[in-house]
Amino acid sequence: MDIGAAKMIGAGLATIALLGVGLALGNLFSSLISAIARNPSAKNDLMPVGLLGFALTESIALLAFIVAMLILFS
Repeated sequence: MDIGAAKMIGAGLATIALLGVGLALGNLFSSLISAIARNPSAKNDLMPVGLLGFALTESIALLAFIVAMLILFS
């Protein structure tokens, strides 16, 4: 197998994590909207937790992207 092909396959496998990130963000925000719709007075308590969850989940996507770029260009 050519080294270039192996790099492409490795980078493609590294980006599989992005599928999980997309699903997690969809679940996170659908639950957040549902919780705020059920109890609007709890919005001030729920929003910081939702945004923290967004930031932590998105950091996984950035890490997967960085790993894919390191595989491709090193």
